[in-house]
Amino acid sequence: MAHISSAAAVLSGVVRGLRPGQLTNPTPCTEFDVRALVHHLLYWGPSLAGAGRKELVEPSEVDTSDWRPALLAVVSGIEKSWSSPGSSEGTTRMGGPTELPAALVADMVLGELTVHAWDLARATGQPFEVPEDLLTHLYDGVVAHAAEARAMGVYGPEVPVPASASTLDRILGLTGRDPAWSR
Repeated sequence: MAHISSAAAVLSGVVRGLRPGQLTNPTPCTEFDVRALVHHLLYWGPSLAGAGRKELVEPSEVDTSDWRPALLAVVSGIEKSWSSPGSSEGTTRMGGPTELPAALVADMVLGELTVHAWDLARATGQPFEVPEDLLTHLYDGVVAHAAEARAMGVYGPEVPVPASASTLDRILGLTGRDPAWSR
């Protein structure tokens, strides 16, 4: 899926820009500081990659002492698995036994990469640019599943944004983030 490749490139760029002194910075994802968000991505990343290969990979604890190369490798693995022919066809599983439509899981992966890249960029003062076609695709998926994601605790309470807001800001608001957040 081309959008996942774009999102992986954006996240990888942000990860390369993280500095060790920023690991304790708060993020817009309120339950995580930068270190905890890096750990979250390392913990779930193999499951996200496994889903693209139609393999069940349960999340597991990881050594975060050498976090940057580990996270770059995880993001690369996610991108590679979802770039394979047929990855978004049929059904797949993401870290558990429940089968879901692979296209839905691909959209979930796209959201995970994009929104957490924004979280990390915002927390560390990095620029954040994402292709508009990726954002348009992501927005459609977020709108379609926001209520369900919120009920499952994946998204926080919606943050109201003006109807004239950018696509990114509308996505952030739907996922429970304040687009104006700053540390």
